[in-house]
Amino acid sequence: MRRWTITFSAAFCLPLWMAACASSPPASQKFVVFFEGWSAALDAPAQTMISTAAKWADEHPDEVVTVAGFADPEGSPQANLAISRTRAQVVADQLMRDGVARTRIRITAQGPTDFTLTSLESRRVEVAIAAL
Repeated sequence: MRRWTITFSAAFCLPLWMAACASSPPASQKFVVFFEGWSAALDAPAQTMISTAAKWADEHPDEVVTVAGFADPEGSPQANLAISRTRAQVVADQLMRDGVARTRIRITAQGPTDFTLTSLESRRVEVAIAAL
């Protein structure tokens, strides 16, 4: 009786477990673009990172592309929100030039954020590509 129960459990549960694993959401990916102080200009490393993100997005057409802009804490909250929005828009525009459809892109401006290591880490845009 015990052998039958173990065999039945394994035969019944294994396919359910495998189906659950197969239906897990696709892996998300994050790309980070850094900026100089009070700038939204894209340098060569930034353009390379955005092109890499666009390629990933092209390979995962069902996923949403979230572009979040950040600023360092220097300056007024309003100015930091504006520069973080501008940075996010610049990155989103480049993603579109690299082939990502506008309908897939969500833009957010986070404003100032404090990083403990360097202010460069605060002056960034994060491009997250993931399922909804």
